Amino acid sequence: MRRLLLRTRAGLRDAVKPVGAAAVGALTIALLRATRCFDPIKTADLFGRITRKIGPLLREQKIGRANLTAAFPEKPPDEIEKILAGVWDNLGRIGAEFAHLDHVWNHDPDRPEDGRIEIGERTRELFHKLRLDGKPALIFASHIGNWELPAVAAVAHGLDAAILYRRPNIASADRAIKQLRSVNMGTLIPAGRDAPLRLAQALQNGQHVAMLVDQYFTNGVDVTFFGRKTKANPTLARLLRQIECPIHGVRIIRLPDHRFRAELSEEITPARDANGGIDVQGTMQIITSVIEGWIREYPDQWLWLHRRWR
Repeated sequence: MRRLLLRTRAGLRDAVKPVGAAAVGALTIALLRATRCFDPIKTADLFGRITRKIGPLLREQKIGRANLTAAFPEKPPDEIEKILAGVWDNLGRIGAEFAHLDHVWNHDPDRPEDGRIEIGERTRELFHKLRLDGKPALIFASHIGNWELPAVAAVAHGLDAAILYRRPNIASADRAIKQLRSVNMGTLIPAGRDAPLRLAQALQNGQHVAMLVDQYFTNGVDVTFFGRKTKANPTLARLLRQIECPIHGVRIIRLPDHRFRAELSEEITPARDANGGIDVQGTMQIITSVIEGWIREYPDQWLWLHRRWR
Protein backbone atom coordinates (compact mmCIF):
# COMPACT_ATOMS: atom_id res chain seq x y z
CA MET A 1 0.00 0.00 0.00
CA ARG A 2 2.79 2.39 0.95
CA ARG A 3 4.54 1.75 -2.39
CA LEU A 4 1.28 2.34 -4.22
CA LEU A 5 0.80 5.68 -2.44
CA LEU A 6 4.35 6.74 -3.27
CA ARG A 7 3.89 5.82 -6.92
CA THR A 8 0.57 7.69 -7.01
CA ARG A 9 2.16 10.79 -5.53
CA ALA A 10 5.05 10.59 -7.98
CA GLY A 11 2.61 10.20 -10.84
CA LEU A 12 0.63 13.21 -9.71
CA ARG A 13 3.80 15.30 -9.44
CA ASP A 14 4.84 14.26 -12.95
CA ALA A 15 1.39 15.09 -14.30
CA VAL A 16 1.17 18.47 -12.55
CA LYS A 17 4.73 19.59 -13.37
CA PRO A 18 4.08 20.41 -17.06
CA VAL A 19 0.93 22.30 -16.08
CA GLY A 20 2.86 24.35 -13.54
CA ALA A 21 5.65 25.05 -16.00
CA ALA A 22 3.14 26.14 -18.63
CA ALA A 23 1.46 28.44 -16.10
CA VAL A 24 4.75 30.05 -15.12
CA GLY A 25 5.70 30.40 -18.77
CA ALA A 26 2.38 32.03 -19.61
CA LEU A 27 2.74 34.38 -16.64
CA THR A 28 6.25 35.35 -17.77
CA ILE A 29 5.04 36.13 -21.29
CA ALA A 30 2.06 38.10 -19.98
CA LEU A 31 4.24 40.11 -17.60
CA LEU A 32 6.74 40.96 -20.32
CA ARG A 33 4.00 42.04 -22.70
CA ALA A 34 2.19 44.06 -20.05
CA THR A 35 5.40 45.80 -18.98
CA ARG A 36 6.00 46.90 -22.57
CA CYS A 37 2.73 48.83 -22.50
CA PHE A 38 4.03 51.28 -19.92
CA ASP A 39 6.70 53.97 -19.82
CA PRO A 40 10.07 52.22 -19.29
CA ILE A 41 11.42 54.80 -16.84
CA LYS A 42 8.31 54.90 -14.65
CA THR A 43 8.09 51.12 -14.74
CA ALA A 44 11.74 50.77 -13.73
CA ASP A 45 11.12 53.11 -10.78
CA LEU A 46 8.11 51.03 -9.75
CA PHE A 47 9.89 47.67 -10.09
CA GLY A 48 12.84 49.05 -8.12
CA ARG A 49 10.54 50.07 -5.26
CA ILE A 50 8.79 46.68 -5.30
CA THR A 51 12.00 44.66 -5.13
CA ARG A 52 13.33 46.91 -2.35
CA LYS A 53 10.25 45.91 -0.33
CA ILE A 54 10.06 42.23 -1.25
CA GLY A 55 13.77 41.39 -1.51
CA PRO A 56 14.57 41.58 2.22
CA LEU A 57 11.88 38.95 2.87
CA LEU A 58 13.57 36.37 0.65
CA ARG A 59 16.34 33.90 1.51
CA GLU A 60 18.63 35.65 -0.97
CA GLN A 61 18.81 38.59 1.46
CA LYS A 62 20.78 36.44 3.91
CA ILE A 63 23.05 35.20 1.12
CA GLY A 64 23.71 38.76 -0.02
CA ARG A 65 24.38 40.00 3.51
CA ALA A 66 26.82 37.16 4.19
CA ASN A 67 28.61 37.76 0.89
CA LEU A 68 28.94 41.50 1.49
CA THR A 69 30.09 41.08 5.09
CA ALA A 70 32.81 38.65 3.97
CA ALA A 71 33.88 40.81 1.01
CA PHE A 72 33.87 44.10 2.98
CA PRO A 73 34.64 43.23 6.63
CA GLU A 74 35.50 46.89 7.26
CA LYS A 75 32.00 48.14 6.41
CA PRO A 76 29.50 48.67 9.27
CA PRO A 77 26.15 46.81 9.22
CA ASP A 78 24.14 49.87 8.19
CA GLU A 79 26.33 50.36 5.10
CA ILE A 80 25.94 46.67 4.21
CA GLU A 81 22.14 47.05 4.41
CA LYS A 82 22.28 50.18 2.26
CA ILE A 83 24.26 48.33 -0.41
CA LEU A 84 21.78 45.43 -0.29
CA ALA A 85 18.88 47.82 -0.83
CA GLY A 86 20.66 49.13 -3.91
CA VAL A 87 21.19 45.58 -5.16
CA TRP A 88 17.45 44.85 -4.97
CA ASP A 89 16.64 48.20 -6.59
CA ASN A 90 19.01 47.47 -9.48
CA LEU A 91 17.54 44.00 -9.95
CA GLY A 92 14.00 45.34 -10.13
CA ARG A 93 15.00 47.97 -12.66
CA ILE A 94 16.68 45.37 -14.85
CA GLY A 95 13.46 43.36 -14.84
CA ALA A 96 11.50 46.36 -16.11
CA GLU A 97 14.17 47.35 -18.64
CA PHE A 98 14.38 43.81 -20.00
CA ALA A 99 10.88 44.16 -21.42
CA HIS A 100 12.03 47.30 -23.28
CA LEU A 101 15.41 46.03 -24.51
CA ASP A 102 14.66 46.98 -28.09
CA HIS A 103 14.47 50.67 -27.23
CA VAL A 104 16.18 51.24 -23.86
CA TRP A 105 19.48 51.70 -25.68
CA ASN A 106 19.13 55.32 -26.74
CA HIS A 107 22.38 56.84 -27.98
CA ASP A 108 22.97 59.13 -30.93
CA PRO A 109 26.72 59.86 -31.34
CA ASP A 110 25.87 63.19 -32.94
CA ARG A 111 23.55 64.23 -30.09
CA PRO A 112 24.67 62.25 -27.02
CA GLU A 113 23.07 64.72 -24.62
CA ASP A 114 19.60 63.76 -25.91
CA GLY A 115 19.89 60.06 -24.99
CA ARG A 116 20.20 58.01 -21.82
CA ILE A 117 23.67 56.65 -22.60
CA GLU A 118 27.10 58.13 -21.92
CA ILE A 119 30.10 56.77 -23.84
CA GLY A 120 33.55 58.14 -23.08
CA GLU A 121 36.02 58.97 -25.81
CA ARG A 122 38.39 56.10 -24.96
CA THR A 123 35.58 53.55 -25.00
CA ARG A 124 34.48 54.94 -28.35
CA GLU A 125 38.02 54.53 -29.72
CA LEU A 126 38.35 50.97 -28.45
CA PHE A 127 34.95 50.02 -29.84
CA HIS A 128 35.72 51.39 -33.30
CA LYS A 129 38.98 49.46 -33.30
CA LEU A 130 37.15 46.24 -32.42
CA ARG A 131 34.58 46.85 -35.12
CA LEU A 132 37.03 47.71 -37.88
CA ASP A 133 40.20 45.66 -37.25
CA GLY A 134 38.87 42.55 -38.99
CA LYS A 135 39.72 40.32 -36.01
CA PRO A 136 37.53 38.26 -33.72
CA ALA A 137 37.58 39.13 -30.02
CA LEU A 138 36.50 37.77 -26.66
CA ILE A 139 34.37 40.08 -24.51
CA PHE A 140 33.64 39.37 -20.86
CA ALA A 141 30.98 40.97 -18.69
CA SER A 142 29.60 40.56 -15.18
CA HIS A 143 26.27 40.92 -13.41
CA ILE A 144 26.80 44.60 -12.69
CA GLY A 145 24.64 47.58 -13.68
CA ASN A 146 22.38 46.45 -16.51
CA TRP A 147 24.14 43.35 -17.81
CA GLU A 148 21.67 42.84 -20.67
CA LEU A 149 22.56 46.11 -22.40
CA PRO A 150 26.15 45.42 -23.60
CA ALA A 151 24.90 42.97 -26.24
CA VAL A 152 22.27 45.48 -27.38
CA ALA A 153 24.91 48.20 -27.57
CA ALA A 154 27.29 46.06 -29.62
CA VAL A 155 24.76 45.23 -32.31
CA ALA A 156 23.27 48.74 -32.32
CA HIS A 157 26.69 50.10 -33.30
CA GLY A 158 27.56 47.51 -35.90
CA LEU A 159 29.62 44.92 -33.98
CA ASP A 160 29.12 41.36 -35.20
CA ALA A 161 28.56 39.58 -31.89
CA ALA A 162 27.76 36.08 -30.67
CA ILE A 163 26.37 35.99 -27.13
CA LEU A 164 26.48 33.03 -24.73
CA TYR A 165 23.34 32.96 -22.59
CA ARG A 166 21.65 30.65 -20.10
CA ARG A 167 18.22 29.64 -21.28
CA PRO A 168 15.29 29.45 -18.82
CA ASN A 169 14.15 25.97 -17.77
CA ILE A 170 10.59 26.64 -18.98
CA ALA A 171 10.38 26.22 -22.75
CA SER A 172 7.59 28.75 -23.34
CA ALA A 173 9.38 31.39 -21.28
CA ASP A 174 12.61 30.61 -23.14
CA ARG A 175 10.91 31.19 -26.50
CA ALA A 176 9.40 34.49 -25.38
CA ILE A 177 12.64 35.77 -23.87
CA LYS A 178 14.71 34.61 -26.83
CA GLN A 179 12.34 36.39 -29.20
CA LEU A 180 12.71 39.58 -27.18
CA ARG A 181 16.49 39.25 -26.97
CA SER A 182 16.91 38.46 -30.64
CA VAL A 183 15.52 41.85 -31.66
CA ASN A 184 19.00 43.34 -31.58
CA MET A 185 21.40 41.19 -29.54
CA GLY A 186 23.34 39.39 -32.26
CA THR A 187 23.75 35.61 -32.51
CA LEU A 188 22.43 33.93 -29.35
CA ILE A 189 24.17 30.71 -28.28
CA PRO A 190 22.54 28.86 -25.37
CA ALA A 191 24.82 27.36 -22.73
CA GLY A 192 25.13 23.60 -23.17
CA ARG A 193 27.45 20.82 -24.28
CA ASP A 194 27.82 22.15 -27.79
CA ALA A 195 28.28 25.79 -26.74
CA PRO A 196 32.14 25.75 -26.73
CA LEU A 197 32.16 24.35 -30.26
CA ARG A 198 29.68 26.96 -31.49
CA LEU A 199 31.57 29.76 -29.76
CA ALA A 200 34.85 28.63 -31.31
CA GLN A 201 33.17 28.55 -34.71
CA ALA A 202 31.91 32.08 -34.17
CA LEU A 203 35.46 33.23 -33.45
CA GLN A 204 36.73 31.46 -36.55
CA ASN A 205 34.05 33.31 -38.51
CA GLY A 206 35.43 36.61 -37.22
CA GLN A 207 32.66 37.32 -34.72
CA HIS A 208 33.06 38.90 -31.30
CA VAL A 209 32.12 36.36 -28.63
CA ALA A 210 30.72 37.71 -25.36
CA MET A 211 29.83 36.02 -22.09
CA LEU A 212 29.16 36.65 -18.40
CA VAL A 213 31.97 35.14 -16.31
CA ASP A 214 31.33 36.10 -12.69
CA GLN A 215 29.22 33.26 -11.28
CA TYR A 216 30.33 30.13 -9.46
CA PHE A 217 31.14 27.26 -11.84
CA THR A 218 31.32 23.85 -10.22
CA ASN A 219 33.88 22.36 -12.62
CA GLY A 220 35.75 25.63 -13.02
CA VAL A 221 39.29 26.72 -12.24
CA ASP A 222 40.40 28.10 -8.89
CA VAL A 223 40.50 31.90 -8.58
CA THR A 224 40.63 34.36 -5.72
CA PHE A 225 37.76 36.83 -5.51
CA PHE A 226 37.64 39.40 -2.71
CA GLY A 227 40.34 37.42 -0.90
CA ARG A 228 38.40 34.13 -0.97
CA LYS A 229 38.84 31.07 -3.15
CA THR A 230 36.09 30.26 -5.62
CA LYS A 231 35.59 28.63 -9.04
CA ALA A 232 35.46 30.48 -12.36
CA ASN A 233 34.14 29.27 -15.70
CA PRO A 234 37.24 28.64 -17.87
CA THR A 235 35.42 28.71 -21.23
CA LEU A 236 36.75 32.11 -22.28
CA ALA A 237 40.40 31.21 -21.59
CA ARG A 238 40.01 27.81 -23.26
CA LEU A 239 38.62 29.48 -26.36
CA LEU A 240 41.63 31.79 -26.32
CA ARG A 241 43.88 28.73 -26.33
CA GLN A 242 42.26 27.65 -29.59
CA ILE A 243 42.01 31.06 -31.25
CA GLU A 244 44.19 33.85 -29.91
CA CYS A 245 42.49 37.23 -30.20
CA PRO A 246 42.00 40.42 -28.16
CA ILE A 247 40.17 40.27 -24.82
CA HIS A 248 38.16 43.19 -23.46
CA GLY A 249 35.76 43.66 -20.57
CA VAL A 250 32.52 45.59 -20.86
CA ARG A 251 30.17 47.05 -18.27
CA ILE A 252 27.19 49.40 -18.39
CA ILE A 253 26.87 51.25 -15.11
CA ARG A 254 23.67 52.81 -13.85
CA LEU A 255 23.89 56.59 -13.32
CA PRO A 256 21.51 59.08 -11.66
CA ASP A 257 18.53 60.42 -13.60
CA HIS A 258 17.89 57.10 -15.37
CA ARG A 259 21.10 57.26 -17.37
CA PHE A 260 23.83 54.70 -18.09
CA ARG A 261 27.53 54.82 -18.84
CA ALA A 262 29.03 52.25 -21.22
CA GLU A 263 32.67 51.34 -20.60
CA LEU A 264 34.99 49.07 -22.55
CA SER A 265 38.23 48.08 -20.87
CA GLU A 266 41.67 48.26 -22.40
CA GLU A 267 42.83 45.03 -24.01
CA ILE A 268 43.55 42.42 -21.34
CA THR A 269 46.91 40.65 -21.52
CA PRO A 270 46.38 36.93 -20.82
CA ALA A 271 48.61 34.85 -18.55
CA ARG A 272 50.96 32.39 -20.25
CA ASP A 273 52.69 29.20 -19.17
CA ALA A 274 56.39 28.40 -19.42
CA ASN A 275 55.96 27.36 -23.06
CA GLY A 276 54.18 30.57 -24.05
CA GLY A 277 50.73 28.99 -24.25
CA ILE A 278 47.61 30.44 -22.63
CA ASP A 279 47.48 29.73 -18.90
CA VAL A 280 43.76 29.11 -18.38
CA GLN A 281 43.73 29.49 -14.60
CA GLY A 282 46.01 32.53 -14.64
CA THR A 283 43.97 34.23 -17.36
CA MET A 284 40.71 33.69 -15.48
CA GLN A 285 42.33 35.12 -12.36
CA ILE A 286 43.27 38.28 -14.27
CA ILE A 287 39.70 38.62 -15.55
CA THR A 288 38.25 37.93 -12.10
CA SER A 289 40.46 40.65 -10.61
CA VAL A 290 39.21 43.15 -13.21
CA ILE A 291 35.62 42.33 -12.25
CA GLU A 292 36.44 42.67 -8.55
CA GLY A 293 37.73 46.16 -9.26
CA TRP A 294 34.48 47.05 -11.02
CA ILE A 295 32.43 45.80 -8.07
CA ARG A 296 34.49 47.72 -5.53
CA GLU A 297 33.58 50.89 -7.44
CA TYR A 298 29.84 50.10 -7.55
CA PRO A 299 29.05 47.43 -4.92
CA ASP A 300 25.33 48.19 -4.95
CA GLN A 301 25.08 47.36 -8.66
CA TRP A 302 26.48 43.81 -8.53
CA LEU A 303 24.34 40.72 -7.97
CA TRP A 304 25.44 39.64 -4.47
CA LEU A 305 22.40 37.39 -4.14
CA HIS A 306 23.93 34.12 -5.41
CA ARG A 307 26.43 31.82 -3.71
CA ARG A 308 29.67 32.98 -5.36
CA TRP A 309 31.77 31.18 -2.71
CA ARG A 310 31.07 27.53 -1.81
